Amino acid sequence: MRTAATDLVGIDVPIFGFSHCRDVVAAVTNAGGCGVLGAVAHSPEQLDVDLTWIEQEVRGKPYGVDLLVPEKFAGADEGGLDRDQLRGLVPEQHGAWLDDLLSRYDVPPAPAQETAFSGIGGMRIDPKSMAPLLDVLFGHQTRLVASALGPPPAHFIERAHATGIPVAALAGSVEHARRHVDAGADLIVAQGTEAGGHTGLIATMVLVPEVVDAVAPVPVLAAGGIARGRQLAAGLALGADGVWCGSVWLTTEEAETPPVVKDKFLRAGLGDTVRSRSMTGKPARMLRTAWTDEWERPDGPEPLPMPIQPLLIGDAMRRIHRVAGKEGTGANELVTYFVGQVVGSMGTVRPTRRVVMEMVEEFIDTIQRLDDLVKD
Repeated sequence: MRTAATDLVGIDVPIFGFSHCRDVVAAVTNAGGCGVLGAVAHSPEQLDVDLTWIEQEVRGKPYGVDLLVPEKFAGADEGGLDRDQLRGLVPEQHGAWLDDLLSRYDVPPAPAQETAFSGIGGMRIDPKSMAPLLDVLFGHQTRLVASALGPPPAHFIERAHATGIPVAALAGSVEHARRHVDAGADLIVAQGTEAGGHTGLIATMVLVPEVVDAVAPVPVLAAGGIARGRQLAAGLALGADGVWCGSVWLTTEEAETPPVVKDKFLRAGLGDTVRSRSMTGKPARMLRTAWTDEWERPDGPEPLPMPIQPLLIGDAMRRIHRVAGKEGTGANELVTYFVGQVVGSMGTVRPTRRVVMEMVEEFIDTIQRLDDLVKD
């Protein structure tokens, strides 16, 4: 299968697999696609370790790295604030409300010795904390870099292009896609509202052809609600040059998804997700649980801007995940994670390679069926 997107990075099938798990990234690449590591919560040291491991596993095959490099965020006017400064921006009433929430759900405190600023609370998006990550990134053999929020900043584009690395950017509207191209992006990911994580309001079926027409000849990937070969075929039929998938890998054998969350995904239906600002401060689709319901209550606080919201909830998330495996507990009711609407079709655990192969096989069957429809 050859498209402008496969040619851009040198892969065999037009499947770009986003995951925070390095094992999934390597498996997608080794199956013929392009695995993309989500590294927003990585420390520079851990990113170096993970990229070194991936390169050993894929042996020269292409892989990518995705970072949140937004132009707008709390503290942007000051060039980025350090964590102590950002914590000082958290209103006392938000902290008090969150403490009360954890108390009402009987979530115990975490041991004092646990590492701080890990996971959602360790997101790095400001220039001061991003610079070391970029140094590590561009010191490796990455074949694609992606910016998941807003137009990629000029310094990011320039550094990538100086080393011959194409830049992908995620867009939830035609306007966003045009801005990304104007900024210098080489690949646009048109992501519909069905997608997990940060996403807009327009459905994939409507968004993709509009973006394709607006940014041609820049290649486009279809994203949001794609987990099967029929959906891959639909993306290409809409004019895209490939697909960008994230949620489908969360229930694979290799995924590092916590068992309690993976079990919730396996039991979820198509309508069990919600678009919420409660995790990152920006609208993101995730599994609907007591956590998202509490943040939607009329008497609840308004989520804070990124990256202050992740800092606010970081400790709470760690406390919840520590004991969430016990069904019937408050923590089990609260625990959630980013996932798209395809969660309702993710009812089995499979190896990542098998997911890719089944997508390709179903794609071929779909194309043959369509071909039969137009034969004389």
